Amino acid sequence: NRIWKLHFGRGIVATMENFGSQGQPPTHPELLDWLAKEFIDSGWNVKALLKLIVTSAAYRQSSQPGADLEARDPENRLLARGPRHRLEAEQIRDQALAASGLLSRRIGGPSVKPYQPAGLWEESGTDKTYVQDTGEKLYRRSLYTFWRRTSPPPSLTSFDAPSREVCTARRETTTTPLQALVLLNDPQFIEAARVLAERLVRERGPDLDARIVAAFRVLTGRKPEVREREILRRLYQEQLAYFTSHPGADEKYLATGEHTRDRALPAAEVAATAVLVSALMNHEEFVRTP
Repeated sequence: NRIWKLHFGRGIVATMENFGSQGQPPTHPELLDWLAKEFIDSGWNVKALLKLIVTSAAYRQSSQPGADLEARDPENRLLARGPRHRLEAEQIRDQALAASGLLSRRIGGPSVKPYQPAGLWEESGTDKTYVQDTGEKLYRRSLYTFWRRTSPPPSLTSFDAPSREVCTARRETTTTPLQALVLLNDPQFIEAARVLAERLVRERGPDLDARIVAAFRVLTGRKPEVREREILRRLYQEQLAYFTSHPGADEKYLATGEHTRDRALPAAEVAATAVLVSALMNHEEFVRTP
């Protein structure tokens, strides 16, 4: 039920924390029983269960509902369309790192301390200071992030990661302006955008359309429509004009993050491309399932 919820945004039993008489009944009890049996028969193989779900007809449906379907089943309880829900906080951060090529694939080891606002621990009333890690540790999966319950990572809690002060079986999903600000201004996301921008400029050269198509495919999994391409082209040109007319602004923007910069590339072009990438990281299709 929990693995189904990760893919569909809603469990077969919606009340993840309560399978008893006070919880909601399963929408598809036979399906839940069948999945449980398949899971057992596979030797409790989680990867086999994941493959079974993502290759199912239910998961591979279009997530675009018609007006009639939206009115009759707004929560998609009956699975008449594919899933469409926001990714969890850790998935969004890891996805940005993976898209940029920064994500460390190393498994195991102690917790790490990535970017976090200075002085945050002191504000929570402790005499301890947050000492940020360096190098590969900044780019490890969010699973390994050091967690202080009285002062959890704000970039993750902004996307509804629980503080872990109490056990949370089911996360709430909110949509706030603060989330867009995190994606645009958090050092981790700015750095990821910059590194991906450097790759685009290096590999696609001066061809702006090629950069836009490549960035869109990396971050959303599809090619941009004509209207989307024009919007992004206009954004790039506006940003390039800004960085060109404001000496030093490009260097200041690109200085965010510890990953080594490629100084052989034109700073203004990289900065303008990074802003374009950052805007795409705010695209609905980046933070939600396709």
